[in-house]
Amino acid sequence: MIDIIIFIFILGVLVLIHELGHFIAAKKNGVKVEEFGFGFPPRLWGIKRGETLYSVNLIPIGGFVKVFGEEYQEKDKKQISEQQKKRTFIYKKPWQKVIILLAGVIMNVLLAILIYYGLLLANNFQSDPLPLFNNYSFKFGSKSIQVAAQNIIPDSPAAKVNIQSGDIILRYRLKTMTSWEQINGAKELINIIKARKDEPVTLGLKNIHDGKTKTVTVYPQYDNKLKRAVIGVNLVDLAVISYQKPIEKLTVGFLHSYNILEYNYKTIASLVSISIQEKTVEPVSQAVSGPIGIFAVIHEVVKTSGPKLISNLLNVMAMISLSLGFINILPLPALDGGRLVFVIYEWLTGKRANATIEKYVNIAGIILLLTLALLTTVNDLIKFTLYFSK
Repeated sequence: MIDIIIFIFILGVLVLIHELGHFIAAKKNGVKVEEFGFGFPPRLWGIKRGETLYSVNLIPIGGFVKVFGEEYQEKDKKQISEQQKKRTFIYKKPWQKVIILLAGVIMNVLLAILIYYGLLLANNFQSDPLPLFNNYSFKFGSKSIQVAAQNIIPDSPAAKVNIQSGDIILRYRLKTMTSWEQINGAKELINIIKARKDEPVTLGLKNIHDGKTKTVTVYPQYDNKLKRAVIGVNLVDLAVISYQKPIEKLTVGFLHSYNILEYNYKTIASLVSISIQEKTVEPVSQAVSGPIGIFAVIHEVVKTSGPKLISNLLNVMAMISLSLGFINILPLPALDGGRLVFVIYEWLTGKRANATIEKYVNIAGIILLLTLALLTTVNDLIKFTLYFSK
């Protein structure tokens, strides 16, 4: 139950922060805000303060801002006074419309920056480990590699000494060694293990979820299929980004947000490229999630984090906030980015886009987004069902 409450709270805060950006920008630029709603209709309660109705609605995920004269076709059909035009979105200057449309994205990015400042400051300006795709090089900070265990095979050497999924293997020691050696990558550890059938390999572990440490001694067994010794886990590389220069520490929230946003964008672009080459949507479908996928992540975080629950949830919140900002700025109809395209056209040409064209483009965009949302939900349900059936 607690994971459901946290899920609703996080999504509610992120969408409300986004809409608060639109609200503040509209007010500052003289646009009348007719309603600021928490959740989505039907309305449960509302109170009017000044010209704005503040409402609480039945569906408790997110919120909305209704500004006066948001749609061209609506106001063009009505005779409105010159005084009303001053408070109407469609009659504002293009640069003012750009500010209002971008304000939600800016608020999401600023929230992520603020969270990352706090998390990195508390962690000596080092990030938590991130899954590393294609040995990616981050633009800011310095990257170090850690190795994590995943998908532990039952009754394997790893399972017998209680190695768990999410354990980071920090160091190792062989029976011929008197001191520990650091692990620099999954391939290095595989090479160490594969030639040591039935020989003790001592590993120093730290769990990525709860931060607990332990030391185990595992005895690799020979695998006839792989033709080498194994311990029964998948080993994956993780990246830790460190920001230790004075200027990096001063701007760490901005730098880390940029690193994460660029990394996610390039990773998805690479997966799309792989999907096209292999003529399958599976690589992308495994990486893209909707609300159900987000809930599954939050459920796992709540289940496994222990004393790191708050910091892990804040990490998830910052990543979702960045993703929400990035998605909304895409030039897709019905999103802020799609509407921005029409405003930029108006700014460059000095005339509005055809209201009928804009109307039907937005309708098509809404249908497309609803279709994508449905497909994403079905995909999430399949992954969710498979996860809990294990």
